[in-house]
Amino acid sequence: MSGFKLKSNNKRLREGRITTAHGKLSTPFFMPDATRAFVKGNTTDDVKRAQTEAMVVNTFHLYLQPGRELIKKAGGVHAFMDWNGPLLSDSGGFQVFSLIHRSSGMGKIDDEKVSFKSPIDGSKHELTPEKSIQIQFELGVDMMVCLDDCPPNDWPKDKLALAVKRSLEWAARCKAEYLRQLKRRKIEESKRPLLFAVVQGGDYEDLRRDCAAALVAIGFDGYGFGARPVDKDGIFLADTLFKTASFIPENSLRFALGVGTPEDIYRCYLMGWDMFDCVIPTREGRHGKLFFFNESFKGFKAPTGKQGPISKFPKFYAAKNISNAAYATDFSPINPCSDIAELRQYSKAFLHHLFRLKEPLGQKLASLNNLEFYNRLMRELRKIKQNSV
Repeated sequence: MSGFKLKSNNKRLREGRITTAHGKLSTPFFMPDATRAFVKGNTTDDVKRAQTEAMVVNTFHLYLQPGRELIKKAGGVHAFMDWNGPLLSDSGGFQVFSLIHRSSGMGKIDDEKVSFKSPIDGSKHELTPEKSIQIQFELGVDMMVCLDDCPPNDWPKDKLALAVKRSLEWAARCKAEYLRQLKRRKIEESKRPLLFAVVQGGDYEDLRRDCAAALVAIGFDGYGFGARPVDKDGIFLADTLFKTASFIPENSLRFALGVGTPEDIYRCYLMGWDMFDCVIPTREGRHGKLFFFNESFKGFKAPTGKQGPISKFPKFYAAKNISNAAYATDFSPINPCSDIAELRQYSKAFLHHLFRLKEPLGQKLASLNNLEFYNRLMRELRKIKQNSV
């Protein structure tokens, strides 16, 4: 049976199991962004070697290139990208609204649909809640997200309230189209994709609370944190994320979209969030920033004290810029503890050399290191109870 089963919930240490058509997942888990059906510079075998369990593709980008018809002919996005694990498709709402909010000449949003120009060739397109769901069914993903109105967090409250209203109306339309597609395609319960709605409301607790309550009344498998998890100054919205998690039912999946840095994932997991995705591990890797667990790290301990968003966290990792001159003569392995042979075989000096020459192999190795780090982080979070006294 497709769905989510919460195995343990002591508020701070949720543990669950997701069953999808392409495999099972234990929470918490992290999904690297395979936005256009690939993780830049890596094959799916590389991503598997980093012990990645699931990935995120993007409806907006795949709709524009290579197009829904081609992916349909390929047998779905799993076959197209040669990935046999679970996939989640983002609705594309964040991308299309970011496009329009940055430049009003790129499109228009109304209650019926979004009209926009392709950033690739300027061609005109329309995206409705129904069309977004239809595209995601054609992709053949295991988890899909409702189209929502995703304005910046710093918008005035009255404009954010309108975005919440529109997101709720669109969520209802997405759910109706989702049910129609299940019936039309004769998809049985054990194979149905999970459907997520997105909680909007900026940094206003009442808007987030009311949005979550209305979405729960419609009924979804999970609920995501809408808009960016930081404010306009890059400050992490800890209080808002904490409160939003509390508005989502305990037996539903909680998806912290766009989170994030290792410490923010740690903090969000302790708030009750189950799922994470972000470009950070691969994007930072391509720019020469590598993540490593500190040698002194022996596992997380369960937090003590009052329930709430934590402001302090253990210094469990270090981020190192391999382009720094100090690594030019560092002949120690990139990561002697890695399960990936190349990261044990090649030295930091060699990786530094690759980055100085802008050799793509360097970007690949750094990305693999970071993906492996993030996947180990998930396993360490699952073990918190075992390591607690």
